[in-house]
Amino acid sequence: MPTSPVPVPEAVLAAERRAVERSFAHSCEQATGRVLAVLAASVRPGGRVLELGTGVGVGTAWVVSGLEGREDVEVVTVEHDQALAELVRSTDLPVTVLTGDAEALLPGLGTFDLVFADPEGGKWTGLDRTVAALAPGGVLLVDDMDLSRYHRTDHVAAVTAVRDALVGHPDLVTAELPVGTGLLVSTRRPA
Repeated sequence: MPTSPVPVPEAVLAAERRAVERSFAHSCEQATGRVLAVLAASVRPGGRVLELGTGVGVGTAWVVSGLEGREDVEVVTVEHDQALAELVRSTDLPVTVLTGDAEALLPGLGTFDLVFADPEGGKWTGLDRTVAALAPGGVLLVDDMDLSRYHRTDHVAAVTAVRDALVGHPDLVTAELPVGTGLLVSTRRPA
């Protein structure tokens, strides 16, 4: 029995158009975005979501779509590039866009119920700070973990180190998901 595809939210389509208009090739794929939306929908009332690497706002739009109709969750996104941060600030996405280095900002941001770590900073480097920002019971989603995407030895080593750190972390339960560009999803054990 054929099924109809799950519709893509308009905010996501608008963000994907921004990516095309600006030749921005680093947005999360729709499969990853759908997982992100599901995880965002499960955030507890009064919870907080953090995205590292705003880009043009595709992942941000997926988070917002998962929170549709909810005003009780704070969404914070961090982008290093000032122009991209301003671009997302100019949208109607109900998020706080911070500009700066994620690794430097993380210690002052508090804890979050969902963290989406997409760029190298906060993932390849500074992973310990990202994990520290995860609230007890919180979920960390890490993108671009499929080793077959990488050809440089140092990149393979960096991705392998992230996987090993998350899988071996005593406070996390981690699963690998062969979705999109490869995902790792970790949950911090309650205290």
